[in-house]
Amino acid sequence: MQELVFIKSEDLNSEPFTTDEVIAEFSGNSRDSVTRLIRTHQDRLEIFGRVGFEIRAMPSGQKAKFYHLNQQQATLLITFLDNTAKVVEFKTELVKQFYEMEAELMTRRLERAKGKAIRVSLTDAIKEVGFSGHFYKHFTDLVYKKALGFNTKQLRDARGAKPKATPLDFLTTKEQAAVNQIESLVTGLIQLGYSYDDIKLILNVGVVVYQTTLKTPEKVEQGV
Repeated sequence: MQELVFIKSEDLNSEPFTTDEVIAEFSGNSRDSVTRLIRTHQDRLEIFGRVGFEIRAMPSGQKAKFYHLNQQQATLLITFLDNTAKVVEFKTELVKQFYEMEAELMTRRLERAKGKAIRVSLTDAIKEVGFSGHFYKHFTDLVYKKALGFNTKQLRDARGAKPKATPLDFLTTKEQAAVNQIESLVTGLIQLGYSYDDIKLILNVGVVVYQTTLKTPEKVEQGV
């Protein structure tokens, strides 16, 4: 079965959605009939939030509205479809994919929460040993470069995030785990009294980052 559920961006706070186009194609109904159902039941659907949409250019040059439905809206809408064998199979897969997407986002949120606690430990360590305020950014950049191979600006650009967005909100589970791992290591080295230059040297010789693309670092190994 093809992808039925999407998110607008890689922001872990994004809400998964499906479209009227997907519902029509995989349930064996026309888009006209599905969009008619959405308009007919829009008040009920919007009990679960505003029904989103995007405007897309069609091959004919005309523009058309494509609806975005969150999990609750899509679940309600598909109850209005006749239960043919194809519709039943589609309903099952749609629910499954919504669940899987939510589970992945929850895993990312939990790893992000862990990262917040680790970040507090790092900033506390920087303050306790008497580093100047400039070192908060220096150590942040160092952690990102060693964990992921790129800095915060490059991450925002790659994920389409706004300039002031929190870059950690756009990390995959693997990326967040890599940042957490390196940040914990840096915190420990600061607490042991190492200077910034010493820590940078240790990371350069002791941490190997394997990554095939900017988007997904494949493996991070550490050793000191």
